[in-house]
Amino acid sequence: MTTSQDTTHEPVRTPGKAALAAWFGSALEYYDFAIYGIAAALVFPDIFFPEGNDTAATVAAFATFGVAYVARPIGSFFMGHVGDRLGRKRVMIGTILLMGASTFLVGCLPTYHQVGILAPILLVVLRILQGLSAAGEQAGANSMSFEHAPDHRRGFFTSFTLSGTQGGQILAPAVFLPLAAVLSDDALQSWGWRIPFWLSAAVVVVGLVIRRRLDETPEFQAEAATDAAPRAPLAILFRDHWTAVVRVFFAAFIATVNTMFAVFALNLATSDDYDIGISKTTMLWLAIVANVCAIAVIPLWATLSDRIGRKPVFVTGVIGSGVLVVPFLGAIAHGQTVLMFVLGVLLAGFVYSMPNAVWPATYAEYFPTRVRLSGMAIGTQFGFALAGFTPTIAGALLGGDVDNWTNVALFTAGACAVSAIAVLTGPKATHLVATRAIGVRAPRPSDASDRQVGVPA
Repeated sequence: MTTSQDTTHEPVRTPGKAALAAWFGSALEYYDFAIYGIAAALVFPDIFFPEGNDTAATVAAFATFGVAYVARPIGSFFMGHVGDRLGRKRVMIGTILLMGASTFLVGCLPTYHQVGILAPILLVVLRILQGLSAAGEQAGANSMSFEHAPDHRRGFFTSFTLSGTQGGQILAPAVFLPLAAVLSDDALQSWGWRIPFWLSAAVVVVGLVIRRRLDETPEFQAEAATDAAPRAPLAILFRDHWTAVVRVFFAAFIATVNTMFAVFALNLATSDDYDIGISKTTMLWLAIVANVCAIAVIPLWATLSDRIGRKPVFVTGVIGSGVLVVPFLGAIAHGQTVLMFVLGVLLAGFVYSMPNAVWPATYAEYFPTRVRLSGMAIGTQFGFALAGFTPTIAGALLGGDVDNWTNVALFTAGACAVSAIAVLTGPKATHLVATRAIGVRAPRPSDASDRQVGVPA
């Protein structure tokens, strides 16, 4: 009897360890993305672009922010293939190294006044590398934590990926805040802005140590042991699960709320072009408080989704975000600092945290193990591309006139509506399906070698 048990022994699940690895990696990824977004709103228009047209320089700086979101869909194909073919752990180690190196080098770049047009070119190149890294980070971390988690707590453990995201978005303004408060504008623009980029190296070291000690997921090991891991996962994904990819693509439009809040609203409130009069310090404190609240409630929303399902939590949060974004932007446009702060915390700290908490489990349950990482990576990264250019689109809709804030609010609310419809029309009760059973059915006689169909139709 003992021999039989040893022979059939399955890899041990380590949900806590996987969640911790996901948290640190996501914290690094989004610390790096957040400091770039803050710098693009506060500093980059003045140091990486020629003088003479402040509005054009701001739009250009936001465009470099969005460039990474163009690279992310491209990187999702490569990262998805590697993750589903060779394992989740390889993707997680590769992404943290690439993001850390590219972010540190941003802090070493010369400015436009020093080397001319070469400065923004180098900035774009490093931003592209950041995007390639981010393409696999969340999908890899989500797959790792999802497949290590107990079947009935997948929402809770995968939520640590997004909790880490909020942690990174707390750390970024927390680093910028004392710099913006203590340093003069000249000091901030000459050397102070570099410090947050260099500090990312510390997070890389901690995250790398944790991830190297993490075991591959039991689900992937089981497939690899039976040679079930597909040699061409992307071919299977687009043949059998393309509808799930499309669904994730539209659902991911919810991320426009995050970039609108973290980047566009910061520039709108503090830019001299609009003369609203809300200070940089106030906006950075708003980001910190909202993200602290988000870290507190994300595991609660995720636990609720383990009990009642992903769809009710996700859709409620998306609709609520679409509604709240209108008065939030209106309060900024009219210089109502207290109202803006309260609405901002409610929006980003509580309501937006609902879909943010459950989308990792929601999307993961659309795909079987063999194409889970590539399905999530490709679907989310193409959807996030819209989010990446939200500040650029919003700047164009604003057209230099703060009275056009309603155009931005309607655009963001529209993206929320699309996201809600995508999930609302998706499969039900996926939280009740065992991880190993997701997407598995009896194969057809004609393709018994590799046919698997995911939960969604």
